[in-house]
Amino acid sequence: MNWKPITSVDQISSLIQESNSDSNVGVLILKHSTRCSVSFFAKKNLESSWNISADKLPTYYLDLIKYRDVSDQIAEIFEVRHESPQLLLINKGGCSYSAAHAEISAEAVESQIATS
Repeated sequence: MNWKPITSVDQISSLIQESNSDSNVGVLILKHSTRCSVSFFAKKNLESSWNISADKLPTYYLDLIKYRDVSDQIAEIFEVRHESPQLLLINKGGCSYSAAHAEISAEAVESQIATS
């Protein structure tokens, strides 16, 4: 996977614009705690089974420990409860899919974008 880091609140508006692009099916955000083993394994499992092109679905990574303020803004803007780890599919400016903990999987994302 080609993770692009999210490091500031200012990037959220760019992510929303990118999610509206006709050239992709949205953007994916992984909210990840670098201090949590569950988060580590969720990220590792996602990466090991990922088959979606970065052109089709750009992937973003948010380090929750360093950028908690950004995570809080994402939760507020997309009206999702903060969880860690958490995967968000942003499409047409809104969150069309959210998964946390053991629910995070490449297969679930593939299923979501196949039906959108």
